[in-house]
Amino acid sequence: MFLSTQEMERGRVRFSETFSPGPIEFFGEQIRQAGPLEVEGTAELSGSTMEIRVRGRFRVRMEADCDRCLEQVDFPIDTDFELCYLPASSLSEDEEVELEAIDAQAGFYEGMGLELADVLREQILLLLPMQRLCRQDCRGICPVCGRNRNQALCDCHEEARDDRWMKLREL
Repeated sequence: MFLSTQEMERGRVRFSETFSPGPIEFFGEQIRQAGPLEVEGTAELSGSTMEIRVRGRFRVRMEADCDRCLEQVDFPIDTDFELCYLPASSLSEDEEVELEAIDAQAGFYEGMGLELADVLREQILLLLPMQRLCRQDCRGICPVCGRNRNQALCDCHEEARDDRWMKLREL
């Protein structure tokens, strides 16, 4: 859904959309949308500054592979959001501009509005944890045999070596 500045000039725009898994790209296979993305909210335009304010709520279930054991992990997200977008033309390319506190929290848009899917993709990626783990005490995969250490322990012994001293050992 495209949030058009022309439509917002006439008044507040209400939206309620459901995005099925697939249309919004989340880093290929690393992060996947596991259920419908439901969003509802409003968008309004400040006529003097052409600032777009988007408010709403979205719900989605995302999935990714655990960073340690590669098992699938679910990340349900259900949150409110309020975003501010300024026109990119308000930035001067030639001169340095001091950012105010509001500018640090604002995004920028070009053209005649915003694509709602792009706004949601950004918010979802910001809400996901940097390190995606199936659980805090995940043991990961054995570097020798490749077995998932959460499912079964192995008898492999990893030899700690410092390759920086390998040439001296050869003497």
